[in-house]
Amino acid sequence: MNDRPLPRPAYSGGSKPSGPLNALVFLPALNEEATLAYVLRGLPDELPGVDSIQCLVVDDGSTDGTADIAAREGAMVVRHGNNMGVGKAFQTAVDEALRLGSDVMVTIDADGQFDTGQIPELIRPILEGNADLVTGSRFHQVGRPEGMPLIKYWGNRWIARLVRFFSGVGLADVSCGFRAYSREALLHLNLFGQFTYTQETILDLAFKGAKIVEVPVNVRYFRGRRSRVAGSISRYALNAAKIITRTVRDFRPLRFFGTMGLAVFLVGLLADLWLLRHYVLTGTFTPYKAFGFVGGTLNVAGIFLAGLGLLADMLDRIRVNQERILYYHKKHAFDDQRNDRASP
Repeated sequence: MNDRPLPRPAYSGGSKPSGPLNALVFLPALNEEATLAYVLRGLPDELPGVDSIQCLVVDDGSTDGTADIAAREGAMVVRHGNNMGVGKAFQTAVDEALRLGSDVMVTIDADGQFDTGQIPELIRPILEGNADLVTGSRFHQVGRPEGMPLIKYWGNRWIARLVRFFSGVGLADVSCGFRAYSREALLHLNLFGQFTYTQETILDLAFKGAKIVEVPVNVRYFRGRRSRVAGSISRYALNAAKIITRTVRDFRPLRFFGTMGLAVFLVGLLADLWLLRHYVLTGTFTPYKAFGFVGGTLNVAGIFLAGLGLLADMLDRIRVNQERILYYHKKHAFDDQRNDRASP
């Protein structure tokens, strides 16, 4: 079932930024004292087309010396009192990037998996005005990276298929943490997931009309290292599925509920037709009367879900207006802060 497109605020990103450009490199960190200094020292001092670079480490409830190491290496540090999830750490970084007036925000893991020398490749499409979000792809050309467990590769590919199906954006890797965001993308983001942010940001921006591109990136997997986010494959898959489901429900409510309603109604219709066929052949409903009750119940449930989709579609118009208001409020507030800092 196809829902009618709703009028949405025009996405004003995808334009070439002008004036002095500021970049923020963000690293989420949870007990990363063994690798954090190595990653921070590998960050470039200069970036083509960028006038200033700042580094932000969000310490998501570490119990080791992560925050002290970050401060010693010259990074700005924001600490969460307890572990709130990488998704919440990302939301904290977005607020900081907007407050600091950053034109581009780069996200990179603190465990040394990614090549910091590829940051210029990541931000180039944004600086040239060709993208609002640039996401790294670990699978774009090489397939499964060396050292990546097969089950993680398989899980990532299936999640990518889901996101491609719902968003219509042809991405090979939707779970990579090595990315770059334009300021407009950050202003448009409105996220809720605390566990992770990678799939939700793609869906959120894709549904709002942002331009998303993918560039190949190098990645290293260390034997015996447990991922802070995907340490449990089943837990990661469950939480990622919940985030994707909620995002699709909010942005495509008629399709979401309508598809479920149609599927339930058709199953009920099959039961009805089976019972009708039996009655035509035998002249009695016995012994399949239960098929009638099941079919009728499913028919009613399907119609109810379709009606719920129509109601949610009306509520979605309210959400669109709220997001438009929120965007202009954030833009006004954060731009005023940036202008105040730029004033002599």
